[in-house]
Amino acid sequence: MKVLIVGSGGREHALAWKISQSRQVETIYCTPGNAGTASIAVNVDIGVDRIEDIALFALDNKIDLTVVGPEDPLARGIVDIFESKGLRIFGPSKQAAQLESSKIFAKNIMEKYGIAAARGRAFTDIEKAVNYVKQMGAPIVVKADGLAAGKGVFVCATEEEAMNALNSLMVESVFGDAGARVVVEECLGGEEASFIALTDGETVLPLPTSQDHKRAFDDDQGPNTGGMGAYSPAPVLDFMLRRRVMNEVMIPAVKGMAAEGMPFKGVLYAGLMIHNDVIKVLEFNVRLGDPETQPILMRLKSDLVPLMDACVDGRLHQFKTEIDHRSAMCVVMAAGGYPGPYEKGLPIDGLEAASALSDTMVFHAGTSKDSRMDDHGNIPETGTVLTNGGRVLGVTALGDTIKDAMDRAYEACGKISWKDSFHRRDIGARAIARLSIAPKVGVIMGSDSDLPIMEETLKILKKFKIPYEVTVASAHRTPARAEAFAKNARKKGMGVIIAGAGHAAHLAGVIAAHTTLPVLGVPIDSSALQGLDSLLSTVQMPPGVPVATLAVGKPGAVNAGVLAAQILGVSDPEIAIMLDRYKQDMAEKVNQKAEQLIW
Repeated sequence: MKVLIVGSGGREHALAWKISQSRQVETIYCTPGNAGTASIAVNVDIGVDRIEDIALFALDNKIDLTVVGPEDPLARGIVDIFESKGLRIFGPSKQAAQLESSKIFAKNIMEKYGIAAARGRAFTDIEKAVNYVKQMGAPIVVKADGLAAGKGVFVCATEEEAMNALNSLMVESVFGDAGARVVVEECLGGEEASFIALTDGETVLPLPTSQDHKRAFDDDQGPNTGGMGAYSPAPVLDFMLRRRVMNEVMIPAVKGMAAEGMPFKGVLYAGLMIHNDVIKVLEFNVRLGDPETQPILMRLKSDLVPLMDACVDGRLHQFKTEIDHRSAMCVVMAAGGYPGPYEKGLPIDGLEAASALSDTMVFHAGTSKDSRMDDHGNIPETGTVLTNGGRVLGVTALGDTIKDAMDRAYEACGKISWKDSFHRRDIGARAIARLSIAPKVGVIMGSDSDLPIMEETLKILKKFKIPYEVTVASAHRTPARAEAFAKNARKKGMGVIIAGAGHAAHLAGVIAAHTTLPVLGVPIDSSALQGLDSLLSTVQMPPGVPVATLAVGKPGAVNAGVLAAQILGVSDPEIAIMLDRYKQDMAEKVNQKAEQLIW
């Protein structure tokens, strides 16, 4: 099988590296590629903007599958052109690619299909945009409607910054036609995360979660960039939130595009803002992110080629992914001056020493070789590697934990140097800080099938900003695991345990027998007895082993979360204040409904 990869960045090197591991693949070509891809593929000197020439190359060389890395050729219709010539290609059509190529199009899709996003408006008139900024106030976000290489988003702390951004886009045209129309929207608070999935237009298959770092300098300072580093997984997206993102964002988007007559095939990327239990979409991309691709593909154990083939053919429902349980970290090493002007052609030292470290890959982005191309436009494998872009390398490592991956990646960065190079030194720090927070509530389920019910508990805990730990353990199948969870709960910092189970629901009782912490039991309706069996099993405890038993099903799961918050709120004033607001909000909703009934 012959595979053609379109692009020249770190994402494309990572794709070439991953695809080269497939037993189905004999030859890989990259147009135009870089010094890194040259070691595992045949680089072909055709720019990504020369779509017809790329298609002609694919025809002449009998390419079996083309994989498109960057967004620009997708927005210009490379998939449509290839398919019209009978060529197999992985990616969305030009119409479907509007999810990224037009912020306004994406916003309309999200509004129509109920996908939560930031409040905002689109403008072609700068005076109207300025007035809207004054009306909204700062902080505020200004976005170019079209493609701007990941640099068309301005997060403005003041109204003056917003005015300058509008002037740059709409008057100075720093991004050309891409900034002729702009989107001005509220600045969302919370923590960003990337959720990337494969889709064949119907089935959505998620890849590992990740988190990008857009700002150029440590502590999220400086201008926006294409991305200065990423790690996977993203702790902010726990399994409950991942489930919600699938149901509230990814699946509705794919179904919505199909309903619009623009079926989406390829990679769908949702840039998210997570704040407690609220998920909002910042943007959609229609390709793998860079640098998120690097850590994601390091963790993907499955063969990528059959997955891409299945997306093209509409067979993705036949596949699952196998993911390495370890964490991965990518640190971008950039040219001095980036994202502004920078020098090219500087020799890079230490690549071999860094690559020799275990579980480490140095993915090339903006690199070239100090040698002339041959008569066929190919770059020989020999020659000094030179800088040839702003983001030069993506140093990526695996580790048992985020901290281990972080240490290994930075160790590799320390072996590489060139004139004026720089990189952020805090990639992964946010994840480590989040993981260091002790859980205050333990949530244990008898089976993963209980998750749709117990998810209601987790939503409440998120609302009250209560950190939790979740696990599955059966009182009958894995009693030792349940016992260990109960015995270690207090040591971990937990103050309450919530246990949900169905059938002969002895889980809460087993937990209560092995801890002195308060135990809340949630009976789950999972049998022909409609929850009566689990209710009686949970509530009928012997003297001295109490379980506070809630209602059956979702109402009980909600109340378990609220009761846990009330228990913790006795000694935590912040939780107590949030509980007061929660009660007030409930009362206000009832009053509003009552007023609606008044004739």
